[in-house]
Amino acid sequence: MRRIIAEDPQWSLVVVPLLSNLCLQQIVRNFEEKPIVEELLPGHKDYVLEKLSPVLPLNVTANLISDEGYWQRCCKERWDVCDISRYGHSWKQMFFERHLEKIVELFIPGVTDPKTVLDMVPLCMNYVKRLDISQLLPPIKEPQKTEEEEVSDSASDGGSDGPSVDHFDFGILLDKLTNLEELHLVYKVKNCGMNFEWNMFEITMQDCESLAKALKSCKTLKVLRLHQSKVGDTKCRLLVNYLLDHPSLIELDLSHNLIGDKGARAIGKLLNRSQLETLNMCNNNIGSPGAQAISYTLSKNCTLHSLNLCLNRLGDEGGQAIGQALLKNSTLLHLHLRGNEMTEATASVFSQVLFQNNSLKSIDLSCNRLGIDGGKALEEGISHNTSIIECDIRLTEVCQKSEHSIRQVVRNNQDRVRMRRAQDGHTK
Repeated sequence: MRRIIAEDPQWSLVVVPLLSNLCLQQIVRNFEEKPIVEELLPGHKDYVLEKLSPVLPLNVTANLISDEGYWQRCCKERWDVCDISRYGHSWKQMFFERHLEKIVELFIPGVTDPKTVLDMVPLCMNYVKRLDISQLLPPIKEPQKTEEEEVSDSASDGGSDGPSVDHFDFGILLDKLTNLEELHLVYKVKNCGMNFEWNMFEITMQDCESLAKALKSCKTLKVLRLHQSKVGDTKCRLLVNYLLDHPSLIELDLSHNLIGDKGARAIGKLLNRSQLETLNMCNNNIGSPGAQAISYTLSKNCTLHSLNLCLNRLGDEGGQAIGQALLKNSTLLHLHLRGNEMTEATASVFSQVLFQNNSLKSIDLSCNRLGIDGGKALEEGISHNTSIIECDIRLTEVCQKSEHSIRQVVRNNQDRVRMRRAQDGHTK
């Protein structure tokens, strides 16, 4: 027998590619100029989406491609950590929310063209439900002038107050995001290094006014968090004026700011004219007058479920006012009063609350000076309670016996809740 040995030992007969595969490869190569997806058969569509580059221009892919696999590749191309549980388990939502967040966080007033934001709106408006803005850049600081230049400038335009908007103007964006439900803001600059200045970490009055107007126009907003931004009484009152009667806002977080009694009075007014379910005013400057204003509304409120006034200056007058309100309120579930300079007098009022109120589920009185007698009063009140499943009285100078008794009642209530849930599940 005769054999023919090929010159190339690795040579083998090449199968000629199918015409359909050649066409699909051509579609992938020319997708940016002529995007074709929906017209393809299901199998061909999957092939094209798998081969497409994750860095194609968004004006081509945003409203054309809905395949989650493609947007997963886009996310992993840009970010090392991708937790879609924070984004409704949607890769596309995650991509556009993080992309828009980055545009806003890098926006420099007076330098960045607002068109960079406005051009993105039609591409992402259907997919952005939550924005978490972790920094907002101020305008670039102009070089300091000499004394002669300052004199001549003051003589020529004596009332100039600087730029019209000190940070990014949310008025150009929020009313266009028709599906936005959550907005988290911090007016600060990350990684400022040696360029640190205190005014990099605060919201200005002009910022506050433009933001307040934008919030009023965002009718779908449910959650607003504005913290660590030096919001004082005046700015708080300005925000509240625009949030009154908001149709969808249910959670407001103004923690870690500078809000005092006047701002707290405005918050009390907001509770009376809103559907708020969660209010967080932790770490502000609220004293007893502010607490009394909030408690006055709380006694009549029927929507609020959680109130956080930790790390303020309520004192006994403020604490007692909140307690008296809870003798009339039957809807609040969670109350946090940690670190408010409260003593035995407040504990006595809350003893009555624990005895009478059957709706409260958790209460935090830690880091107050309740004392031994205050602990005994709380022990007596909670002994008749069947609803409290969390009670924090750490660092309150309560005796161990009272603390143990309170803890035992809480455990019994927790067991009762677990048994009820098990019975309900068995019934279903």
